[in-house]
Amino acid sequence: MNLTFFYHFGRYLIFLKSMLTRPEKMNIFFQRLFEEMYKIGIGSLPIIAITSLFIGAVTTVQTAYQLVSGLIAKSVIGTIVSDSTMLELGPTISCLVLSGKVGAHIASEIGNMRISEQIDALEVMGINATGYLALPKIIAGMLMIPLLNIIAITLSIYGGYMAGELSGILTHDEFILGARSTFKGFTVFFSCVKAFTFAFIITSVSSYQGYFTKGGALEVGESSTKAVVYSSVLVLLFDYILAELML
Repeated sequence: MNLTFFYHFGRYLIFLKSMLTRPEKMNIFFQRLFEEMYKIGIGSLPIIAITSLFIGAVTTVQTAYQLVSGLIAKSVIGTIVSDSTMLELGPTISCLVLSGKVGAHIASEIGNMRISEQIDALEVMGINATGYLALPKIIAGMLMIPLLNIIAITLSIYGGYMAGELSGILTHDEFILGARSTFKGFTVFFSCVKAFTFAFIITSVSSYQGYFTKGGALEVGESSTKAVVYSSVLVLLFDYILAELML
């Protein structure tokens, strides 16, 4: 099993290196890049918006349920919702959702091209298939997923605020006071670093799984499943590593 890990890890590094060995023409690359940015960014916006709003709302309600003591100020709810959203819920939960949505799509798209021999045709024509197919997806993900993370944080805090005010748990002023009291710019920076790292993991691992698909439609489904599982596990692993290194 250890040898299998080193085999795939080495092939993954060679896969990443091959994307940069023979770059495509810049106009073709930017065309592909903007297409992938639209797919990853705009295409993922609805699911990120829905997930973030409900995560913020649920966090507010559950935090209020636990803070039953009258000795604790209600503004603490705003603090917990804001900090937990920026540190963990925004980047990590959003990227776990994106590993299922974006990762499966990338793996299945490239995998279908592999089994239908479209990748072989690109290579016969002298086109660097990895640079043409995978590199725009990886760069687009690293550009758009941190932006989606900022949107997720904003909507999650707003969802928590709306849940608190509509349910009568706490007032507008109490929530804002709590959210502002412990706000640090480094927290937002740390969140963006996590999103940037997770974006590279999701897009590169999914591209790798799709590119080396062998067989038929069944194997494409297996590659998509592996892409989601491996991406999710690596996101959680690097979530811990980044927290140890930066906090």
